[in-house]
Amino acid sequence: MSESLVARSLEFGQPARGRLTIVRAQGARLWGADGREFVDLGATHGAGSLGAAHPEVARAVAAQARELLYLGSGYSNPVRTAFLERLLSLLPSSFTRVFLSNSGAEAVEAGLKAARSATGRPGIVAAMRGFHGRTFGALSATWRRELREPFEPLVPGFAHVPFNDAAALDEAVDESTALVLLEPVQGEGGVHVATAEYLRAARAACDRTGALLAFDEVQTGIGRTGRLFAFERWGVVPDVLLLAKSLAGGVPIGATVTTEEVARRFRGTHHSTFGGNPLACAAGLAALEVTVREHLPARAEALGAIGRRHLEALPGPKVREVRGLGLLLGVELRERVAPYLAALERRGYLAISAGPSVLRLLPPLTIPDADWDAGLRAIAEVVAGG
Repeated sequence: MSESLVARSLEFGQPARGRLTIVRAQGARLWGADGREFVDLGATHGAGSLGAAHPEVARAVAAQARELLYLGSGYSNPVRTAFLERLLSLLPSSFTRVFLSNSGAEAVEAGLKAARSATGRPGIVAAMRGFHGRTFGALSATWRRELREPFEPLVPGFAHVPFNDAAALDEAVDESTALVLLEPVQGEGGVHVATAEYLRAARAACDRTGALLAFDEVQTGIGRTGRLFAFERWGVVPDVLLLAKSLAGGVPIGATVTTEEVARRFRGTHHSTFGGNPLACAAGLAALEVTVREHLPARAEALGAIGRRHLEALPGPKVREVRGLGLLLGVELRERVAPYLAALERRGYLAISAGPSVLRLLPPLTIPDADWDAGLRAIAEVVAGG
């Protein structure tokens, strides 16, 4: 198959990605159709925490495909049960129920429905700069105007408050609020880290009014920020936890995790044809085992600290701020980031943006030390020469 045919877009609504076509990947390395080799500093958007084609995940997927590829969610199967039990074993005991879907946006949608159903209230409070997905409910919780406007009117009942403004959050939450939906680290919104005060204020406001608290850990979960789940860093436990991306080692999956109380009060039904399919659950079980056994959250913490030291030494006139936790890092530049991303690509490193001026790094937690060091040097060269 020719590169021109592979690269030709047959979809609509997709942002332009240039002419780079990736045909193979292994670990933190990717290869283009023209034979060029790249290091993944963010190309998988956080879904590739174990790197590409991790052997244990690949073996689990292959074995499951031969045994039971698909089963409707109306039937139980051992691999789904094993995956759910393992996931819940890694969470606080207050979490007892999981709804499985296929993506982060779907996990958010299930969380929004669960909150409105369980509380009987309409209101959803989310944060400015937040990003929760592109389906109608998730998009209604998302702040960015350019994402929202083409599809308005969106779902009513959503309000947005400044991120890390505890007083504004407390004022916005009242007896009509069903859910407060926050990211512990805003990835798409520019890699902004929540403060302990803000998250504690969110928990207190929900406790005061009877609203539910949800943390969107689609990007931050499963070791990315130096903890298995980012909320562990602050000791603030939500009522609803939203997971996806790296939860199954790159295989599509979403999970909406709730307390027993939320599940007990839920009225109505929710369903996903492919949610919790055996293939994704087999991959998820393998990915969780690797993440825990290999101490990947601790590795993310250590490599992230190295990254912060390198990035904070970048030329002052070019860099406004360095932010992030673990291996979710953002470099806010004083100019547009696109030329810097293009320069990194020419050097063989693929990173992504988080808004028009933020360079975002989301490498695999398994990235070899040498590749991480080389990537950080490449960033320094690009910024110095840009």
